[in-house]
Amino acid sequence: MKKRKLGKFGPEVSAIGIGAMSFSDFYGPTDEAQSHQILTAALDGGITHLDTANVYGNGCSESAIGTFLSKQGKRKNDLFSIATKAGISKDAHSGKRMFDNSKAHLQSELEGSLKRLGVETVDLFYIHRRDPKIPIEEVTETLASFQSEGKIKSFGFSEIAPSSLKRASKIHHVGAVQSEYSLSVRSPELGLLQMTKDLGTAFVAFSPLGRSLLTDRPHMLDKVQEVLWLRTNPRFQEPNLSFNLRATDPFRALAAELNTSAAALAIAWLLHKYDHVIPIPGTRFVKHLNEHLDGMRIALSEKDIARIEEVLPIGWAHGDRYSPDQWIGPEKYC
Repeated sequence: MKKRKLGKFGPEVSAIGIGAMSFSDFYGPTDEAQSHQILTAALDGGITHLDTANVYGNGCSESAIGTFLSKQGKRKNDLFSIATKAGISKDAHSGKRMFDNSKAHLQSELEGSLKRLGVETVDLFYIHRRDPKIPIEEVTETLASFQSEGKIKSFGFSEIAPSSLKRASKIHHVGAVQSEYSLSVRSPELGLLQMTKDLGTAFVAFSPLGRSLLTDRPHMLDKVQEVLWLRTNPRFQEPNLSFNLRATDPFRALAAELNTSAAALAIAWLLHKYDHVIPIPGTRFVKHLNEHLDGMRIALSEKDIARIEEVLPIGWAHGDRYSPDQWIGPEKYC
């Protein structure tokens, strides 16, 4: 099993992890038993990193992990390196999404996450989205205090700009930054990947399979209509969706030629780009998880990389990766 450091001072974890948003109903119906099957298969395959958040299914993702761990006896604290997130909230009056990075809010949410997970500490605690009202230096000091108290072993930020990371790192080492990165989203190559590497900060890549576009089973229009987030996303709206399906057909053909799945090839490409990148694909199916594991076993040559990037060059995707509403929160930097 290939390993990578979860930040300069963090533990070694499997080169890929599991994105546990799939343990909620975000991409389709699931249940606790199905999530437990994925976790069992992950352990069998050597995966040791789990990534969840308090808002995934309003806590149900964390709870599914917690009930699984509760069945593992004394070894429950030694099985996985767990990351969770907080900072997304709702306005009490309007019900609209908002961001809260205050110490009181983060402390309360962290306590809730620890309770649902059934653990006393987590390896990594992210700010899910920046609160523009609070300087990142102040938020970093808050997170450092949680680390000093032993409630978290390290901390990170999700979807921040390189400039924000630089400011935070002057206060305290940032263990990880999480952002979307794949053959369909190359923007982190414009500064964020370079800065994280220089700082010894792990780069955790979510949606490494382009939300299905980089697999052998991309979501067709009928499936997209079943998932609210996808049907409001520009890349999955027509005519963009049809363009993107046609654009990725040669990639699927290349994967078949190389005797592997498209998902495995997409993950192998990520792992070969930078040695501090940790992809966290999510899935509800053990078959798909095994494809993700295959991605760690593929040795790509420079010729293979060139062929991959020839069929899917930078900028191939039609449509923005987020809608205007979905862009509220992530920091743009290019």
